[in-house]
Amino acid sequence: MENAFADWSDFNVAVAGAGAALAGLLIVAMSVNIAETLNAATLPARAGASVGTVMLAVAASCLALVPGQPVWLLGAEVLAGAGVVWLLEAHAARPILREPGQRGAVRAMKVLVGALPPAVFTAGAALLAAGADSAYAWVAAGSVLAFLGAVLFSWIALVENHR
Repeated sequence: MENAFADWSDFNVAVAGAGAALAGLLIVAMSVNIAETLNAATLPARAGASVGTVMLAVAASCLALVPGQPVWLLGAEVLAGAGVVWLLEAHAARPILREPGQRGAVRAMKVLVGALPPAVFTAGAALLAAGADSAYAWVAAGSVLAFLGAVLFSWIALVENHR
């Protein structure tokens, strides 16, 4: 079991480093327009969910690098982290769903974009907890989706907030 994630070590090192840097940049991007971000109905909670999702990617990658980490334990750890991110996403969804002046489809898309990474992390974590070695590909996909979502949110916080 010690080498269960050996094939993923380069990926995990890259995700851990890039994710930590991305989380820092996301916080800087939010701080540039902090007054506007805090005054927007949906952005503060979405910012928290975005940072939380990226940090889950970092944590999952770091935990997969722990020597001797059993597959089931990593699954349980990622599942616990995904649970926290789901709470953040639920908190972010409430103001989105109440946002005036937005079509239902736009609101639904915003919620789905936020929910996709934790959904993929949850699936991967459940498969890992069940002992499926190859299930780490789901966790990796969750990491990539977390990064894409964070970059999208950064754009929204920096540019779209001023429209």
